[in-house]
Amino acid sequence: MPVGTLATVKGISTPQLAETGAQMVLANTYHLHLQPGEAVVAEAGGLHRFMGWQGPLLTDSGGFQVFSLGNINTINDEGVVFRSPRDGARIHLTPEKAMAIQMDLGADVAMAFDQCPPYPAPEGEVAAACRRTHHWLERCAACHSKADQALFGIVQGGCFAHLRAESARVVTAMDLPGIAVGGVSVGEPAEEMHRIVRQLGPLLPEAKPHYLMGVGSLREMAIAVAQGFDLFDCVLPTRLGRHGTALVGGERWNLKNARFKRDHTPLDASCACLACRQHSRAYLHHLIKADEMLGRTLLSLHNLQHLIRFSTAMAQAISAGCFAEDFAPWDADSPAAHTW
Repeated sequence: MPVGTLATVKGISTPQLAETGAQMVLANTYHLHLQPGEAVVAEAGGLHRFMGWQGPLLTDSGGFQVFSLGNINTINDEGVVFRSPRDGARIHLTPEKAMAIQMDLGADVAMAFDQCPPYPAPEGEVAAACRRTHHWLERCAACHSKADQALFGIVQGGCFAHLRAESARVVTAMDLPGIAVGGVSVGEPAEEMHRIVRQLGPLLPEAKPHYLMGVGSLREMAIAVAQGFDLFDCVLPTRLGRHGTALVGGERWNLKNARFKRDHTPLDASCACLACRQHSRAYLHHLIKADEMLGRTLLSLHNLQHLIRFSTAMAQAISAGCFAEDFAPWDADSPAAHTW
C-alpha cells in the first residue's frame, strides 16, 4: 500500500498513482486530524472524494506517532497527549477519539489505537505497552460503529516471543475483520523481524487478512508472504525517489552518479512505468542533478511500481502453485540479495 499520509502520496497525482497498479492506499489519522481536520474531509464526502481515489483506503490510528513523536507526547491508560508540532497546541488522542476521526475520514479499513514501544525497550515496558494496547483495542471495538468500515486489531510485544504470542491470542480472540502486526521495522535487526514474522504467521487466523505494518523491502515482504501475510506499507519507495534513488533488480541505484550521464537506455527495460517507458537513465540523471521536481516524481513512480510488480508476482506465483520455488531464495537466511 503506497503511503499517502496527508491524503496524498508525495509528489504523485491520483491518476499517476492508479497507473502504478496500486490497489490500496494508506493515510494517517493523526496528521489528517492536524491538517485539514476530519470535519473538512467529512464535508467533502469522505477521504475517497477528498483525494480523488476510488480504490480502497486504510487509515493508521495515530498509534505509530505515539512511537515516532515520543519526545512531544505523554502516555497514560486513558490515551496520549501530544503537543502539536505545528503550533504547540495540546492534542488528547484516545481510542475513542481515534475511532471518531477515522469514521469521519471514511476509510475502508480503520486501525485500532495502539502503543508501539521503541527498540530496544525493557521487557516490563513492552509488557505494559501490550496490556495498554489490548485495553485500548477493547475500547476501540466498543465505540466503532461504522458498518462499512473494517476495524483491524494490532499485535504488539516487541522482540519478546511470549509477549508476541499472548498479544496474538488476545487480538485474535476479538474476532475482528483483520489483524495487523505492529512494532516491527522500528530499529530492530532484520533477523529479529524475520523471527517475529515466522513466529506469528502460524498463530494468526488463516481466513483473515494479515497486515505487516511499516514493511516494504523485497526480502522482508517475501519472507512475510511465506508466513501468510497479505498487506504491507512503507514510505521507502517515495522517500528514495525524492532523494534520487531508484529500485532496480532488488538494488538501489543513486541516479546522481556520473555513470548515468551518458546512459541512454531505460532505467529498467522490464518495467512499464512512465519513467522507464518514456525516459532514459541519462535524462533521469539530468533531472536529479538539476534538482527538477519531475525527476523526483518519476523515480517515486518507478519505485512504487517496482514494489507493486513484486507483490503482484508473488500473488501470481501463489495462484500458480510455484511460490516456494520462485521465491525461496528471498526466504533464505542469507544477507545476499536475490536479483529480481
